[in-house]
Amino acid sequence: MGPWSSGAGPVAGSIQVDATKRFQSVLGFGGAFTDASCWLFGRMAAEPRQRLLEDLFGADGLGLSLGRIPMGASDYSRSVYSYDDSAGPDPELKHFSIDHDREYILPTLRAATAINPEMFYVATPWSPPGWMKEGRSMLGGCIHKDHFAAYAQYFVKFLEAYEAAGIRVNAVTSQNEVDADQDGRMPAAVWGQEYETGFISQFLGPALQAAGIDAKIWILDHNYDLWGRVLDELSDPAVFRYVDGVAWHGYMGKPSAMTRVHDAFPTKSAYWTEGGPDITAPDYATDWARWGSTFCGIFRNWARCAVSWNLLLDEKGKPNIGPFRCGGVVTLDSRTQEIRRSGQYWALGHFSRHVRRGATVIASTGSAPGLDHVAFENPDGSRVVVMANAGSKREVSCVAEGKQVRVPVPANAVVTLQWS
Repeated sequence: MGPWSSGAGPVAGSIQVDATKRFQSVLGFGGAFTDASCWLFGRMAAEPRQRLLEDLFGADGLGLSLGRIPMGASDYSRSVYSYDDSAGPDPELKHFSIDHDREYILPTLRAATAINPEMFYVATPWSPPGWMKEGRSMLGGCIHKDHFAAYAQYFVKFLEAYEAAGIRVNAVTSQNEVDADQDGRMPAAVWGQEYETGFISQFLGPALQAAGIDAKIWILDHNYDLWGRVLDELSDPAVFRYVDGVAWHGYMGKPSAMTRVHDAFPTKSAYWTEGGPDITAPDYATDWARWGSTFCGIFRNWARCAVSWNLLLDEKGKPNIGPFRCGGVVTLDSRTQEIRRSGQYWALGHFSRHVRRGATVIASTGSAPGLDHVAFENPDGSRVVVMANAGSKREVSCVAEGKQVRVPVPANAVVTLQWS
């Protein structure tokens, strides 16, 4: 990269940065502390485990500052469990316990928090306890409405128990992937729009308020293509009152859906809460340009965070009791204990190492085939531009405040500029 200059005009395909046009603030970057990931962290020897945690959450590493916590079993668990596995209905939650999490999940969360005390945690259930549902199973199905009051107290008890165990949970979603029961092949539950609206407005929101819990509530926690449902839910005044924002996944639809919702409800935030690599893909370790493009796209459409799926899995994408074959942000070889980093890891670092919590997305314009970009201004006034190049090798001119710098950008690359 050459020096900044005010001489020659910009080259074709230049990026124009305009800090006077300001958008959303950034909450941060992170990953999911699934049962599977935390179990693998717990099995590592102490020294390499600490090195890996420092690499993920430390100031000299990725500096991740967000963690997603499944409330009970997800598909990336070693067994099916909830925090109230009563043999029969237990509306008073007499059997409630987070003891399952004390062995390796809470210790991993505490270790991450010790490295980065600014961790923000969002908790998400994949399913209510089985006794609350049709078929009495956590695998697929849906909750009975007459258990809404007990389920709201289940959230309260979880948040209070985690706080007592040293982990403050800052936000909850009502359900992971509200529109999918995954054919009963994994912990999951369908939440119809009417159910989610009623549960939040009449039970969960009032219950958290009555308990004096200030955890934020995010709705949906599912794909872009459900944006119409989000518009309807937020149009309900009682839901609007209690909901801070929308959690989005990128598996179906386009990120412009987040802009549709923002334009209709500009006071509600967008949070990108799940997306992870495919361990079976030949470019698992090298698809950084694709992930860089994904992250550029979500921040250009009002997302305030990027949260990956499993932080750590083995070379087969396990432990896993579900039907999907994902990979971790980092892979731990079960035989050799060798660490392998995904392309997503490297792309995430281009953002998380440079963009601080409280940064503001600022305007960046200009286009070239295969090149995506997004710009930020940090709280200290420094500027950051991230470029993801899925196209051929090129030179890009970045123009800001009447000056420009020419940057060589390799093919299949993510490049970050930071200046004061």
